Amino acid sequence: MIRGIRGAATVEDNAAEEILSATKSLISEIIEKNKVHPEEISHIWITVSPDLNATFPARALRDLEGFDRVPVMCAQEIPVDGALERCIRMMVTAETSLSQAAVQHVYSGEAVRLRPDLVQKS
Repeated sequence: MIRGIRGAATVEDNAAEEILSATKSLISEIIEKNKVHPEEISHIWITVSPDLNATFPARALRDLEGFDRVPVMCAQEIPVDGALERCIRMMVTAETSLSQAAVQHVYSGEAVRLRPDLVQKS
């Protein structure tokens, strides 16, 4: 079954190093929690809030083993008044045997406010 796995993280500053680090951490946690391998990923969409433009978050995935052939696209979120700032959002579309209820979405930093209903309690 093809499933969407959501994730989001925030950074303190519009700095390339922070954006890349948060993106690597986000994809790593999504993969670990959902036992997904790069070969099972159809594609990944990454969006950023309008205040993040220091780098393309997709660059972070180029350094990860197995991701050289995974299609990744970056885009900017629409600028909605009051939206969460300095936020990176990710949608991983992957083949998995997990049910929708078993998929573990990953939210970190201030991004836990986006979907508190999906945040897994540790």
